[in-house]
Amino acid sequence: MTPAQAQTHAQSGFQALREQRSAQAQAVFETLVAAGVADADTHVGLAYAHAQQGNRAGAHAALDRALEHDGRHIRGLMLKADLLVADGRERDAAAMVSLLLKVAPPIDRLPPALQQELRRAQALHQHFEHRFARVLDQQLTRHIQAAADKEGTVAVARFAHALDVLTGRRTLYWPQPRLFHFPGLPVRQFFEREEFSWLPALEAQTEAIHAELQALLSHSERRFQPYVERVPGRPAAGDAMTDNPDWTACYLWRNGEPVQENLAACPHTAAALAQVPLARSPGRAPNVLFSRLLPGAHIPPHHGFVNTRLICHLPLIVPDACALRVGNETREWQRGRALVFDDTIEHEAWNRSAELRVVLLFEVWRPELSATERELVASLFAALGPLGSDQL
Repeated sequence: MTPAQAQTHAQSGFQALREQRSAQAQAVFETLVAAGVADADTHVGLAYAHAQQGNRAGAHAALDRALEHDGRHIRGLMLKADLLVADGRERDAAAMVSLLLKVAPPIDRLPPALQQELRRAQALHQHFEHRFARVLDQQLTRHIQAAADKEGTVAVARFAHALDVLTGRRTLYWPQPRLFHFPGLPVRQFFEREEFSWLPALEAQTEAIHAELQALLSHSERRFQPYVERVPGRPAAGDAMTDNPDWTACYLWRNGEPVQENLAACPHTAAALAQVPLARSPGRAPNVLFSRLLPGAHIPPHHGFVNTRLICHLPLIVPDACALRVGNETREWQRGRALVFDDTIEHEAWNRSAELRVVLLFEVWRPELSATERELVASLFAALGPLGSDQL
């Protein structure tokens, strides 16, 4: 059989399938297999012919041969998943759908018919994830509750988080520093306030710091500037936050240098920060500022520059409907209760209220770094030279 004859023969088989003449389609495809000219499409066609006639065993065998020819065949993988569901083998079907979603090209690169198959695979994958989660929840709820009763909810929080990632209820995020990655540091989104012995003393000064902030806000046109500013001589970032007055900053320290005018207006804030282990490196850190977010403003998802420091927020003016997402966890600010997080993990913030949101923002060393490592990191940044302020 010549290639042209094989193509004509195959077309007649697929036409027979479309017209539900499955026995005739089966005969056509088996002729191509016997002639040794069958490709992956031919075997998938044969599988559909068997499936239309209720012969799941024959369909499975044809699909196994099809996937030996082409392990990325979308229709073949999807039909295999459908047959496994019909066989009651949902775990195998889930694995097949996961493989399909992994190997399939972006949906906009597929013809409409295959786009429909991919969307069906996505829906089936979601169904399997929800079912898997329900089964695990039923089996583990008693154990989790017993552990919480014995040790407290904090003791089981990490396990509950891991279970959410396993079941697809949360996406897994990793640090992606835009400039410098220090290896071997734990991957954590938020750090808990209780881990920092110096935080209670700072939080106790919330009222005094808030009073100084109010004085600065009364001259906000002079004191506050867009947090993300266009740097002369450098390419414009082109993002929505550059030079945007929705997100502004009043700096007390910027790139390691004190902003004397603002510091002079905030003696209580400066004194409270004197006991804080601020990250310090010449020409770069610390950065300490009042971060102001206007009503309705949204800081889009982004990553910080270096993972050797943590970002701290001391909330001062916090209306309802304001929150910070870091990775797969979202927390609302509470006045006087600090948030500490790794900003090299994707994060975003929003103010969906009709009022200002303001936090005191500063950066501290990662507690896992030794004194020697901190000195080496500071020396590295000094050697790199002034790099401009980080953009959180």
